[in-house]
Amino acid sequence: MAGYYYVRYNQGTHDPLQAKALVFEKDGAKAALVTIDLIGMPRNVVEKTRRLVEGLTSIPGAHLMISATHSHTGPELGSRLRNVDPAAEAKLRAWLDALPQKISDAVKQAEANLQPVTIKTATGQEDSISFIRRFKMVDGSTGWNPGKLNPKIEAPIGTIDPSVPALFIQNEKQQPIATYVNFANHLDTVGGLRYSADYPLTLSNVLNAAANNPVHVTLFSIGCAGNINHIDVRRPDSQKGDGEAARIGGILAAAVLKSQPAAKQIALGPLRTRSEIVKLPLAPYKPEEVTVAQDILANYGAPNSRPFLDQVKAFKVLELQARAGQPIDAEVQAITLGTDLAIVGLPGEIFVDLGKAIKTGSKYKTTIVVELANGSIGYVPDRKAYAEGAYEVISSRVAAGSGELLVEAALRLIR
Repeated sequence: MAGYYYVRYNQGTHDPLQAKALVFEKDGAKAALVTIDLIGMPRNVVEKTRRLVEGLTSIPGAHLMISATHSHTGPELGSRLRNVDPAAEAKLRAWLDALPQKISDAVKQAEANLQPVTIKTATGQEDSISFIRRFKMVDGSTGWNPGKLNPKIEAPIGTIDPSVPALFIQNEKQQPIATYVNFANHLDTVGGLRYSADYPLTLSNVLNAAANNPVHVTLFSIGCAGNINHIDVRRPDSQKGDGEAARIGGILAAAVLKSQPAAKQIALGPLRTRSEIVKLPLAPYKPEEVTVAQDILANYGAPNSRPFLDQVKAFKVLELQARAGQPIDAEVQAITLGTDLAIVGLPGEIFVDLGKAIKTGSKYKTTIVVELANGSIGYVPDRKAYAEGAYEVISSRVAAGSGELLVEAALRLIR
C-alpha cells in the first residue's frame, strides 16, 4: 500500500516501550500521571484503564491522566491496518485489549510504593532543538515541512515554546526518586522500523544517571507541539536516526539539569482533579467532496493514487460523514496541587499558541500543559491557522475555534 495509510512492519526493538506512573496523595485525595511511549492514546483504552484502576487501587478512575509521548516508532494503533492486513489487525486488537491491564499494573505498583516526598519545580529554557514547521512562502502560500534550504521560504509562521518545566521528586532522605519533564516537540526523530521511545530514551538515561539512584524514574510528556518538530530548515544535513535522537535527548536533559539548582519546593496544598467534556464542532465539508473522497479511496494504493494531501482530506471527509453531525467529545483535565502546580491534559495534537494561552492565563506558579492526554482527536490548530491552510488544517476533524474552546475549558478548571 502507498500514501497516507502506508503500513510499516516492525523489524525489531531498539529500546523497550514503557508505561510509567506517578501517584500523588494529599490528605486522602489521590491522582495519577501515566506517560506511555505511543503515538496516541485511544479513548477506549483510557476508559477501560480507568475502570481497571478503580478496581485495583483506591484511585478514582477520573483522577488518572494517561498521556502518549507521541513516539512515531511505536506500534500502529489500528487505522492503517483496517481492511489492509486482517491478520495484523487482529494481532494489534489483541495487544490493545491487553494494554489497559499493563497500564493499570504500573499505577498499582506506583500506589504500592507511596512514600513521603518533597516536590520541587523549575522551568528550564531550550530553543535550539524545536522549530515551527509551518512557513509563509514567498508566493504567499503556507508551506508545511517545505524542505531544507528551500529558497521559497520567507519566514516561519509563529514561534516555539522553549520552556522545559520539570518536577523533581525526592524522598525523605533527599534522594531523587522521580523527575517529570514536559517539552513541546514532535517525536519523529529516530525513524526506521524498530520500536523506540525516541529522544525521551536519552533524556531518561541521562537524568537517571544524574540522580544516582537505581530506582529513579524519568517521565516525559509532550507539550503543545501540533505545529512544531525538530527539523531546522536552515541546516543542510539530515536530522534523522539514533544519533539525532540522542543529541536532542541529551540537550533536553541538559536544560533540565541546568534548571535543577534553582528549583523551588512547592507548597503541598490540596490535591484536586477536575475534568470537563467539551463538545467540539466538526470541520465543514461539502456533499460533493464525499464522492471525491470515495473515488480516492477506491484507488488507494494503486499506481494512480492521488497525492498525499488529497488522501488526507479523503479520510477526513469520510470520517466526518460517518459522524452524521455528532460533535467530537474532548476531555480537558486539570490536576492541581495547592497554589503552585497545575497540570492540564488535552486530547489532541494541539498548536503551540493554545498551550501558551493556558500558561499565560494560569495563576499557578508552574503550569504544565500536556497534549495527547486521555484521547487522540487529531490536530487542533488555533483559529488563525485555518485561514492559512496546509496539512494540519486539512487533516483536522474539528472546526475553527475548537482549540480556543479547549483553552477556555482548561482555564475554567484551573481557576
